[in-house]
Amino acid sequence: MSDTPIFKRKLLAALFVTSSIFALQACGSSDDDDEVVPPPPPPPPPSGLVAFAPNGNLEATVRWTDYGVPYVQAENLESVGYGVGYAFARDNICILADQVIKFNSQRSQYFGPDRVPGSGDSDNLLNDFGYLTLGIRANAEAGLAEISEEAQAMISGYTSGYNRYLADTGVDNIDPACAGQPWVQPITPVDLLTYAQGVALLPGAANFTGPLFLATPPDQMMGAMNKATGKSFDLGSFDAADVTIPDTNPTEAGSNGWAIGSDLSATGKGMLIANPHFPYTGNQRFWSFGVEVPGEMKVVGGSLSGMPGVVNIGMTEHMAWTHTFSTASRFTIHRLTLDPNDPDRKTYLLDGEPVPMTEQFHEIQVATGPGTFATLQKRSYHSEFGPIIVVPGALPWGTDPFTGQEVAYALFDANLPNLDLFDQWFGMNLAESMEEFQATFAENMGTVFNNTMAVSADGQAFFTDGSSVPNIAPAALQAWGGNQLYQTLTGATGLPIFPGDDSGFMPNGKVPFEQAPQLNRTDFVQNSNDSYWLTNPAAPISGVSPLWGPTGNQQSYRSRMGQKFLAEGGSVDGLFTRADLVDRLTNNRNWLGEEVLSDLLAQCEAQGDTPVQTANGSVSIAPACDALGQWNGTMNLNSVGGMVFREFASEFRRNPQWVNGFDAADPTNTPNTLAANDTVLQQLAAAQQRIVNAGLDVAAPLGAVQFVERSLPNGQPSGVRLPWAGSNNIEGGFNVFSSNMGNDGTLLRRHTYPLLPGSNLSAAAGGYHITYGSSWKFAMEFTDNGPVAEGILTYSQASNPESDHYIDQTELYSSEPQLRPILFSNEDIEANTIEVLELTGTSGE
Repeated sequence: MSDTPIFKRKLLAALFVTSSIFALQACGSSDDDDEVVPPPPPPPPPSGLVAFAPNGNLEATVRWTDYGVPYVQAENLESVGYGVGYAFARDNICILADQVIKFNSQRSQYFGPDRVPGSGDSDNLLNDFGYLTLGIRANAEAGLAEISEEAQAMISGYTSGYNRYLADTGVDNIDPACAGQPWVQPITPVDLLTYAQGVALLPGAANFTGPLFLATPPDQMMGAMNKATGKSFDLGSFDAADVTIPDTNPTEAGSNGWAIGSDLSATGKGMLIANPHFPYTGNQRFWSFGVEVPGEMKVVGGSLSGMPGVVNIGMTEHMAWTHTFSTASRFTIHRLTLDPNDPDRKTYLLDGEPVPMTEQFHEIQVATGPGTFATLQKRSYHSEFGPIIVVPGALPWGTDPFTGQEVAYALFDANLPNLDLFDQWFGMNLAESMEEFQATFAENMGTVFNNTMAVSADGQAFFTDGSSVPNIAPAALQAWGGNQLYQTLTGATGLPIFPGDDSGFMPNGKVPFEQAPQLNRTDFVQNSNDSYWLTNPAAPISGVSPLWGPTGNQQSYRSRMGQKFLAEGGSVDGLFTRADLVDRLTNNRNWLGEEVLSDLLAQCEAQGDTPVQTANGSVSIAPACDALGQWNGTMNLNSVGGMVFREFASEFRRNPQWVNGFDAADPTNTPNTLAANDTVLQQLAAAQQRIVNAGLDVAAPLGAVQFVERSLPNGQPSGVRLPWAGSNNIEGGFNVFSSNMGNDGTLLRRHTYPLLPGSNLSAAAGGYHITYGSSWKFAMEFTDNGPVAEGILTYSQASNPESDHYIDQTELYSSEPQLRPILFSNEDIEANTIEVLELTGTSGE
């Protein structure tokens, strides 16, 4: 047991103190008074945490409280996982069942080759071969024994709990979205770890399944072979030319996070805002819960699907933390120089020496009709940098159209594999001090794609970008930055493209924690998805690998709103209370409106009834101006003019009109001041025309046109629309919502509405159909009596429409933007318990 994270975390916490001054200086803290270097912690007592259930006898008490939030209490970690797995399956079994099939490369087996049945898109087939090429199942099989005993125990318990729910309920009686489906089956610990490995690749290699499928030597057939016939499998309407440069954040994952330290807290204790912006459907839904091993561990919060008892964003008696999506690159692309002496072009040159690519052979089952299947075979090709990829016209295997050289491209993903994932968050859940919390990052780099903001009960605030970033030597990074060819390729593709002919550019695993962006403060740290650079504008961070993201860059409007909130301060002599934090999460102010509305109205007044000349003719903007004149400046239900301003903001985003442009020396105040010109008026005219052409009333309050509508199990719209308050990124809102009509990562059926070009507005929907945004969010503070928090899971706890908690929190938020109490103390949990289950079973069931 001496090698498990429980003990290493304590040891590393003590060691961490000795390096904290160096880390603070390296991260650019500008004021010695802000550098918090606590004394070393006392030697830790022996841990009493038990990993596996004695004799395999699982026992957990699950208490469901208001809004269906489960609190699991058990005497060992395996039993904790058992209770969590059971409770999660009751709420969201279809989501995890779908994802297990996805990452096990079995979608084609159950659904056929196409994501949209009969479309010929071959997306399932590409998905299956892509994940086999990446080897995530093989990594899980080899890696399960490598992770800590504690993580193994929670995984074992979770899968047993999931399987217990499925056995007790019966596949025909579960969530109707997947009831009776043959792909809903008991899962194993390897299945769950495979799923986790797939999640770790979501911001990187998971987006390259198409390019991985196309990676075939020049002049050879692209596709898959039918094993029985020896002939190429018909890919339907799939066209290789449709495979383009991947979007590595297809769901637009974002977030806001604040850790408020003792200097800015009205009580002198730590405070936190957690505000992840994630899809409302699919594989990135949060789920809220609490777990306790009496006397050893107690944590309350929320996690993404499939977390086996660990909390991703939450709080303990000592610590609270949250995450935001990072600007760091989790992968690099390496340009291989092909050996001219190999006519098959399967050999590349590394340090002047020929290196043959290795080949791997893959098979999948594909449903070809009712009860009929074909076995498909395909090879993948691999270099020392990673698997080969092809994007037609951009990343070829063969002749480079730009240079005429013979090249190929390889993908290195720092999360391939990521076996630290569960232990990383487990360490956070156990940390009893800031030093112990930071030590989890020194031991693990498992947070995948996240910035972390954390605060201790005594008011120490900490930031790090804990992403898994390829560790390329500083000299190589400097050479890359000065190489015109590679900078041009990087700029043209939007991907970090490095040489693949020099081993000096070979990533050496992940960048270690001591080289990652990090900052300790006693006032605040924050992030709203801009880079680490302005975590705290008083102490800009610099001097880290460029793969972490840019410095000196213009801030997003949402970042400007958050920075403005912090600069305004709180209600008690400038210090923040918990009520202030709740207000920032729910007031629905927006930065762009506050910056330009008065100037825009002045231009409206000057224009009067005179039509604006646009490409579509003359337009009187008087109706839009009248609506803006009634706007209260927020995006709340009663906000007349909010729709007009959003549509103006969508035009303004494409062609901003500022008097004063961005100045890196003044990044929190520039750009500023709306220009007074014809372009601005034309943008307002275009916004008005879009609304009118969609058949909507320009003067409609936002609550009449912005709504949440669930899908029926068959994927049709339910027809029940809940009015929804909230801003959007384009107008610089903090509490952000939008319409994401793309692939949500699952094959579960849902309805979507077509969006108008350049807008989130849908004429077919009659407004804004909200499917993305603020999800698991809370505001908390530490008190003398422990943590106190308010929060909400905006899309509710369960995706199962037959659950009592399918839409209750959604209805609460719809009535008025608000949070609910987050229960932590056992007394509060007992007082609000609505159901209790004493769950017993056997390990491995």
